[in-house]
Amino acid sequence: MVIKIGGEPMIQNSQKENIALDLILMKYVGINPVVVHGGGKQITELMHKLGKKAIFIDGLRFTDKETMEITEMVLTGLINKDLVSIINKLGGKAVGISGRDGNIIIAEKLNKNYGFVGKIKEINPELIILLSEKGFIPVISPVGSDIEGRAYNINADTVAGEIAGNIKAEKLIILTDVRGIYKETEKNYYSTLSIGEVNKLKKERVISGGMLPKVEACINALKKGVVKTHIIDGRIPHSLLLEIFTEAGVGTEIIKNST
Repeated sequence: MVIKIGGEPMIQNSQKENIALDLILMKYVGINPVVVHGGGKQITELMHKLGKKAIFIDGLRFTDKETMEITEMVLTGLINKDLVSIINKLGGKAVGISGRDGNIIIAEKLNKNYGFVGKIKEINPELIILLSEKGFIPVISPVGSDIEGRAYNINADTVAGEIAGNIKAEKLIILTDVRGIYKETEKNYYSTLSIGEVNKLKKERVISGGMLPKVEACINALKKGVVKTHIIDGRIPHSLLLEIFTEAGVGTEIIKNST
């Protein structure tokens, strides 16, 4: 199972501990969680502290060489190690890696307009599988390298979807700071959608903005063989366990076909 953590759950220490406890329990009962995390807000905060302005083009952070160094510092050096430390402190066995380790993510430039923003060319999951088989919880930052060794920042939702498909995970769960895909309001959201229904909602612009890469990651994972995908509110205590072990769940489940 691949779990992507982003939004407020990445910031609130209490929620990070709840998520860590859920991951530890999942590992204990025989579910092998693989974690992918984001960190856009923290990158922007550090850039401001360093006197560097964050520039966004078409919703993507323009990433020059200096911004890429800051990005890798935050994602791999700070957020990744913080999550690993919390899991280990609470009794789990986590190992922090980036997509550059073991050539997990081979990347290439998405577009020259965005600088060192990458797209995934290839996933090599051997290291992830090895760590899981040895009893560890892999925690992965979404940074990849091209064949020349240059680092690229890659959307964490996209990375989670690609890894889920490549390791043949049963589920992909995206933890964020909304309840799921809304019909109209936060209290009125879809519990289950098929790929066809998602595509219809995209055309109607019910799904837009930051939700787009999340649903695209889910669709990509489903097409690669993942059985079910979920977008859930990581601010809810133990939302991972509620989504996995209760019939109703706590967010939007996206499946390949309607039943």
